[in-house]
Amino acid sequence: MGKGGGCVPSKKRFPKRTTVADPTTSAEGDYDLPESTPSATEHNFADADEALTTIPSENPRNFKLFIVFYSMYGHVEGLARRMKRGVDSVAGVEAVLYRVPETLPGESLAKMRAPPKDDSIPEIGSPADLAGADGFLFGFPTRYGCMAAQMKAFFDSTGQLWSEQKLAGKPAGFFVSTGTQGGGQETTAWTAITQLAHHGMLFVPIGYTFGVGMFKMDSIRGGSPYGAGVFAGDGSRQPSETELALAEHQGNYMAAIVKRIADP
Repeated sequence: MGKGGGCVPSKKRFPKRTTVADPTTSAEGDYDLPESTPSATEHNFADADEALTTIPSENPRNFKLFIVFYSMYGHVEGLARRMKRGVDSVAGVEAVLYRVPETLPGESLAKMRAPPKDDSIPEIGSPADLAGADGFLFGFPTRYGCMAAQMKAFFDSTGQLWSEQKLAGKPAGFFVSTGTQGGGQETTAWTAITQLAHHGMLFVPIGYTFGVGMFKMDSIRGGSPYGAGVFAGDGSRQPSETELALAEHQGNYMAAIVKRIADP
């Protein structure tokens, strides 16, 4: 229509409400709303009540973080135990400690004066058990800047997991023990990254998230941006409180990462 000649009805207007016909006069094919039909408001409240009654009461599952390690003289084990404390401090994440199998015969261990293993920490039953974890922290001593043969043998046994890529996308970190300050605190960790890469796993270093503890120079301290560490010396030196605190921090930090990835 032109100006002043009226206007076209808006397309946004709602159509006129249709009156429901009287049941006594309705023609065949006309339908009335039954008197028992609830109103929209009543219907919504009923849905809400039903939804409330169907909310599951069980607690959400705990995420599993496996701390898998090899320790001959107990230094890596000391870090692992403290690391578990850090993991368990994060709600919803549970740490599980496992040893990898020993490959040396008993007589060789006796000549090396290796103490007996603590039976309270079990050996991991099978490499396939790794598939049940949401994340990992792997610990091992160094052998010429690489992981010890016992840990390497364990990784070598994960071929079935690799072929099925059962560990792909899962986060993992490392912690180490070396005899001296130049013995491989960093190289022992970064040479192990190849194991994660072939499994499609995500390497999670700690960087400098430990704060000022990473910069202290007033005492000997193992550890690096790659992960926690300890200097074992000739075997008689035990982890210092700073080294243990760094391990606990890594456990806490890693648990938060696992939780974020597994439950985004």
